[in-house]
Formats: sequence, C-alpha cells, structure tokens
Amino acid sequence: MNRQRFLTTLLSTAVAAAAATLAAPAWAQQGVVKVIVGYPAGATSDALARVVAEHMAGTLKQTVIVENKPGAGGRIANELVKAAPADGTTLLMTPVATMGIFPHSFAGQLRYDPFKDFAPVAHLSSFQVGLGVATNVPAKSLAEYVAWVKSDPQKNGFYGSAAPGSIPHFFGVMFGRAAGLPMTHVPYKGTAAAMQALAAGEISALSTVAADIRALVQSDRARLLAVAGDQRDPAFGNVPTFKELGYDLVAKPWYAMFAPGGTPPEVLKKLSAAAMAAVADPALNKRLVDMGLEPTGYGPDQLAGILKADYDRWGEVIRASGFKPGQ
Repeated sequence: MNRQRFLTTLLSTAVAAAAATLAAPAWAQQGVVKVIVGYPAGATSDALARVVAEHMAGTLKQTVIVENKPGAGGRIANELVKAAPADGTTLLMTPVATMGIFPHSFAGQLRYDPFKDFAPVAHLSSFQVGLGVATNVPAKSLAEYVAWVKSDPQKNGFYGSAAPGSIPHFFGVMFGRAAGLPMTHVPYKGTAAAMQALAAGEISALSTVAADIRALVQSDRARLLAVAGDQRDPAFGNVPTFKELGYDLVAKPWYAMFAPGGTPPEVLKKLSAAAMAAVADPALNKRLVDMGLEPTGYGPDQLAGILKADYDRWGEVIRASGFKPGQ
C-alpha cells in the first residue's frame, strides 16, 4: 500500500470511528450509569436500587452503581438528577412520594416539576401501607381499634408516621375520615424513630409501610390490623385489607426509575428494557417479594399514566387535609 492510500485509509477509519462515537449514547461511551437514591443505605429504596442496578449492569454491559444522596425526604436526590446531563448516565430511583405527593404538600417550595424535569423509565414495584398498633393497645382487630379510639378520642386518637407530608401520614387522614375518627397525626423523623416509638408504646398506632413493620410484628412487639392494598399482602396473609373490612381505601405506593427530562428516546428505550428485564428475572423477582415488595415492571407510558393518576388523587386528599409544610 503506498503512502497516499495508507493516509486515505487511516483518515477514513478515523472519521468512521468518530462518527460511531458521536452516534453512540453517552452512557455507552463512559461506561458508568449512576442510580441516585434519596434515602440512606439500608432503606427499602436503596435495597431495591442495588438489586436492580446489579441486573441492569449485566444487561447493558455497563457499570451501574448506586449513590445515596439522602436529605429533605428525597427531594435533594430529585434536584440532583434534574440538573444532571440528559444522556442516560444518571437515573433516579424514587418512591411516588417525591413525584406525586410533594408537589402538593410542599407547593411553592419544590425546585422541580415531576412532569417537565423527568422522563419515566420504568415502574419497578409497589408496596402496601398498613395500620399497626402497639401491644399495649387493647384491640386485636380494626373494629376493636375503632371502638377503642371512639371511647376516648382525646386520649386514644393519636397515630404516628415516619414523616409529615408522607403517604402514610395522609393515609391516616383518609382512614380517620372514613371511620369517623378524630385522628391526630404525630410525625417522627424517619422510619426507625417511628418504629421505636411504636414498639415502646409511646404512640398507640402507626400508619406505615407494611414491609417496615414486619420485624416488629414477627417479634410480637406490634400488631398489624389491616393493609391498604387491593388484595392481601403475601407477607401478612392473615391480615385483612381495609376493603374487606368495609372501608373503600386502597393505597399502593410504588418505586420507579426516572431519567432527567430531555434524555434521548433511544437511550430511554434501552434503559427501560434493562430495568424491566431485571424485575422480570425470577430470582430477582423473589428477592423483591422477600423484601415485602410487589414486582411490577411497567414501561414508561404506563408509569407516566400511574404518576398522573396518583398525582391527581393525592392532591385532592392533601388539599382536603389542610396540610401546610412545617406541620
């Protein structure tokens, strides 16, 4: 090959390589995808993110890592992902609260828009809310609890949750209205503090994520009276739903994955397929069930519809509650 042909071939190869590089998604070039979680290590959202990220790494043939950015009930993580490059290298794992609840409960204070600033990737799992009571409460059923509260509302009508402005908080509002109970909310600073208070009998009742109270129930330090799913929670097969007991109350919060708004459709498609493949894997599916989660694996369009429906539904509840930030 003469020198001119060699240089021409070399130039053509370089141009083709550059074109291929430009055409490839940025996440494929960099080799690392970060999944941001707005809660500490060990939280359910963190555990979910890690098992899904591990599976996605194998599907994408990329390194997928989880970074915890706790604070402000998950809002810090949302703000970080909103500001991240829209190239598929940064994802958000979050519960419905930060997307469907906070825009109402922190109206005017939120620095992101759940619809404009994020692109849906995949709905990964749902979970159930339940009403638990301390062992010093003389009620073995929901009916007995309602009667007990009504016997002395000023003394017995207190319930806690892990955080003000959360779904368990507002579910307690919904239940109180449905049962005709003058329930008074007592917020705690996180799940651990709320569980400790319930186990110690400092609070008589707790509106909580059912999976979070499982350890207390199994060790006979609390009782779960009802769950708010459309069917019983497999982890608590003997615990009835509110609907079974005559209350038209269903609350199934969820965890989902989002990318920054403006992420290219072809990148979203690959990330979504990888996330849904993770949830569909039988071994991983079982791990989620063991964590107290219900695997779903819905795509971007379904996630967008679910978010809009929950945003509207919880907005009505929050406005009716009269909740203001700081309460």
